[in-house]
Amino acid sequence: MQGIRTINRALSSALTLVGLVGAFVLMSVAPARAGENTFVEVTPNSAQAGSRVTIRASCDNDNNNRRSNVHSDAFGDVMLKPDKGFLTAQVTIPADKQAGDYPVDLRCEKGQTASTTLTVLNMASPSKGPATGGGGMAGGRGTGSLLVLGGVALVATVIALGMVGGRRRTGAGS
Repeated sequence: MQGIRTINRALSSALTLVGLVGAFVLMSVAPARAGENTFVEVTPNSAQAGSRVTIRASCDNDNNNRRSNVHSDAFGDVMLKPDKGFLTAQVTIPADKQAGDYPVDLRCEKGQTASTTLTVLNMASPSKGPATGGGGMAGGRGTGSLLVLGGVALVATVIALGMVGGRRRTGAGS
């Protein structure tokens, strides 16, 4: 009985730790912001040279009905147009642009500024796929399915231990 309580406490502590780490990770991700309502973001923020990206920005909500300017050495100057409460534009990164990180700077009419970073990738496209053989070794379960099965088994074990511990507590008090 003491062993089950120890296991329950250990599982509870481990799940609490996983939850706290997950919450920290989710709260730390945010778009680049300068003021309360001034920001600029590029989607995707890592893109292949020659591909198209979308820019979305805000110059404090009351100024989003006016055009604003974005500049980056990755693509030059771009005028953002009002669109559904934000300022947006699409731009193509030149195919010959060198790989690297490029700042994207927003300048609003009333002087607000914000910036973010665009990572340009310049990977060569292979002309032919790799010679990997006939696939004779591709039988059986892969690592992904083993991880899923392990996760299901772990959840089932936690539920079973919780039910056993709950039953013993209610039976002991009678």
